[in-house]
Amino acid sequence: MEVTDCGIHGFHEVIGIDTDDLGFHWSLVSDDGGIRQVAYRVIVWVASSDASAASGVCWDSGRVQSDAQRNVVCYPSAPFQSTTFHYWQVTVWDQHATQYQSSVNEFYTSYPRCSGLLPPYSMNQTYMPHSSQIFQTWFEDEANRWKAVWLGDGGDKPLYLRKPIQIAQQPQRVVILASGLGHFNLTLNGKPASKHVLDPGWTNYHRTVQFVGYDVTALWQAGENVVVGAHVGNGFYAGDQGDRFFWPTYEDNTYVRYGNELCFFAEVHLHYPDGSHDTIITDPSWKVRKSATGLANIYVSEDFYRRQYPVGRDSPGYDESGDSWAPAKPLTGPRGKLRYQSQPPVVLHNSFQPVRNQESRPGITVFDLGQNSSIMVHLELSGPSGSEVIVRYSEEVGPEGEVYMADPLFKEFEYGVYSKITLGGDRESWTPDFSFTSARYIQVEGASLDADDYNYATIHAVSARHVSSAARNLGYLITDKEDVNTLIRACYWTFSSNIFSYHTYCPQIEKFGWLEVTSLLAPATQYVRDMEAVYTKILGDIIDTQESNGLVPTMAPEIRYMCGPLHDTITWGCAICFLPQLLKQYYGSTRVFKRIYEPGARYMDYMRTKERHGGLIEHGLGDWGYDIAYGNHQANIETAVYYRCLQNMALMARDLGLFEDAVRYEAWAARIFEVYNRHLLVTDRQSYPYAFYTSRDQPDSHDRTMVGQAMALQFELVPAAHRDDVIRAFVAAVEESGPRIRAGEIGLKYVWSTFADPGVDRPDLVLAMARQEEHPSYMRFLRRGDTTLSEFWQDACRSKCHDMLGTIYEWFYAAVLGIQPVEDAYRTWTLHPPIRSEFNFVEGQVDCPYGPISVLFDRRYAVNGTSSVSVRVPMSTTCKLLLPDGYLAVIREDKSISSQTITTGGTLRPGLYIVEISK
Repeated sequence: MEVTDCGIHGFHEVIGIDTDDLGFHWSLVSDDGGIRQVAYRVIVWVASSDASAASGVCWDSGRVQSDAQRNVVCYPSAPFQSTTFHYWQVTVWDQHATQYQSSVNEFYTSYPRCSGLLPPYSMNQTYMPHSSQIFQTWFEDEANRWKAVWLGDGGDKPLYLRKPIQIAQQPQRVVILASGLGHFNLTLNGKPASKHVLDPGWTNYHRTVQFVGYDVTALWQAGENVVVGAHVGNGFYAGDQGDRFFWPTYEDNTYVRYGNELCFFAEVHLHYPDGSHDTIITDPSWKVRKSATGLANIYVSEDFYRRQYPVGRDSPGYDESGDSWAPAKPLTGPRGKLRYQSQPPVVLHNSFQPVRNQESRPGITVFDLGQNSSIMVHLELSGPSGSEVIVRYSEEVGPEGEVYMADPLFKEFEYGVYSKITLGGDRESWTPDFSFTSARYIQVEGASLDADDYNYATIHAVSARHVSSAARNLGYLITDKEDVNTLIRACYWTFSSNIFSYHTYCPQIEKFGWLEVTSLLAPATQYVRDMEAVYTKILGDIIDTQESNGLVPTMAPEIRYMCGPLHDTITWGCAICFLPQLLKQYYGSTRVFKRIYEPGARYMDYMRTKERHGGLIEHGLGDWGYDIAYGNHQANIETAVYYRCLQNMALMARDLGLFEDAVRYEAWAARIFEVYNRHLLVTDRQSYPYAFYTSRDQPDSHDRTMVGQAMALQFELVPAAHRDDVIRAFVAAVEESGPRIRAGEIGLKYVWSTFADPGVDRPDLVLAMARQEEHPSYMRFLRRGDTTLSEFWQDACRSKCHDMLGTIYEWFYAAVLGIQPVEDAYRTWTLHPPIRSEFNFVEGQVDCPYGPISVLFDRRYAVNGTSSVSVRVPMSTTCKLLLPDGYLAVIREDKSISSQTITTGGTLRPGLYIVEISK
């Protein structure tokens, strides 16, 4: 048995951890399906030079009799030392008393106690020498405080900073802790410090500013000066419209900058073989100058002046004396406290080469990348010095083959969003520094592919890189139906294009942190990426954004202020109570409960003030997106969400040992259950020969919609005596619809989830709705050549990379591949093969926290109607095989001649199995 995939809950990278509250996890791999963990031991220690030279144990769990592999809480005997490498290792024992060890894992701390116990880090002696006595306690605790100074030039345009460093001895390890607002790129001797882009993550900068940790040991050069370089741009911290489009000022000018001075700070920590430690900080000895990037508008509008670029600025030997460099100015810096960037960084992924290009007019060439997605473009150009090249971006092209915005209200995206490159006279390359967009088409103006056309600059190459979170990819799914495969790919690219330091749902025209996608799409997104650290960070964003009365606004970070239901609706704000439970369900982690419980309680107290008719909630957006954006089903949807929030509060209260609170929330939820059914459940059997749920959209009459039934079923609001009736009502409503999608973005998720229940099992209706010729229809998007999903069921849609309609992706994994979690983190999961579907071949994998679950369903060459299913059950998990009524299965473990026959279902322990299913 091998101990693998060791990690710390809620952290993607671990260079800069700033908390003592850690939860460890690991997984196991073995070819022996009968082996299992029965005990574990975790040890955390520090070392003077490397991991083998242990100088002190921070925590030793001792041998614990348990099969737990997740949420193993660390209780250090003393707070972790600041700016120190820590090491940890897991030992496990199997049922035969055999011992296995993981490799040694490490993490590096920043200042775990700084944000909680010490004064604001920006008040430092360098910038405010007259205040040294006032902040005496701050300076007394030298080892545990930030020492660096926020620097800049006092302006709001992009800037460069540099610092040559020469030291007497070669360090063994080098770590840089840094931040730059809005975004920054860090280099050493001209080489990137990491693969990150757009560091740090977006936050409410008045509350939280993220810093980033870089282990740059491999880049440090012995015997030479080392130059630390930084390039800082605006982002949303000090958003710069310039002469271009900038959304937050587009409608009502409510956007207010967090800050007006771009700023940067860094600490370079040098650790030597003898255990000593030096720190080099940003201070006025650093040099600063304006960037060659004159405009850094986050909406992919940048200006770059090649002739102003200081070649060699971040390399040794560069002469900075005559090139506009000046001593950096100490700045007050942002108001927010420093917190480690715990979520995965944003990085560049797939490369796209144009599949075709067309010169629409002389000097204008449009390149088709073949796939719409979030991108950073890369150009190679040459031309006379001073030549200007314009780059525009679009998700579709118009009748003339040029970039196009179909929505007349957003025509500015055709002409008001672009980048301008002023050439320096040599062959050069360009990629935006601080911006990205969603695009399939790149339009280059003022340049030609024809090198002999001297009227224009020359285009040597155009490509793009997909930009998204570095969270690891999980799972894949393919079928024998090509239209379904195309839809699955479109969902994947749409999801991946909206995951950054938070989950947005439009990387082109908005980029906002709308909260409904975080909880609404979590069950689908966890088949795309490992989202645990992203969701943990989003909960911090929510806490920072919550208002004093307990209200959770519809977006976090709140980049612009919305009004009415667009500011206050529980289907968005519920993320504060939904995400903790989803982290537990999909990742087996409860580490966020302690931090989020009190804010969640305040939100529930706020929502109590919004109750109507004894407990109904119906003041928000309802089923937003139905019939474009019309709200409906408010009582059904918003009250159901309220009920689940209360249940989740009770769950967290019990986990935290707050049993009186748990009883109070359970009673509160029971009251909402009664009110919901009193107002919405119809049992008189006068309209239909079964009980059903109605909405309150027309209070004087009863409707019976697919959304009304789905919400009650999925939120477990249906009394047991009426469940079969409500399922019957749900199927009838879908059949009578045509079957057509009659749901907005909220209700749609729960319609698909209802179809994933084994008691419904009607994939024919799902695919019939998806394949409609006219909208609403997924396949209509794809038949028109779209490669991602649109915002609404429209052909001429403003945004064609919106993921809020993508909840059908969850149905494909749950009902077609047939995998659904039962216990936390898939400790127990069900497999329901798609016997009653049109699919003859389905193959896929879900990389759950305990290891990869793989399924191959095949009946292409079936004899006597037999279907074959190959399934791999990872270590430490159990699979419950579910069969439709009237079917039996013969189960054989791989490489075994023995088998068992079942008729209703069975349990599969870890291993690889072949299952033959027939009537």
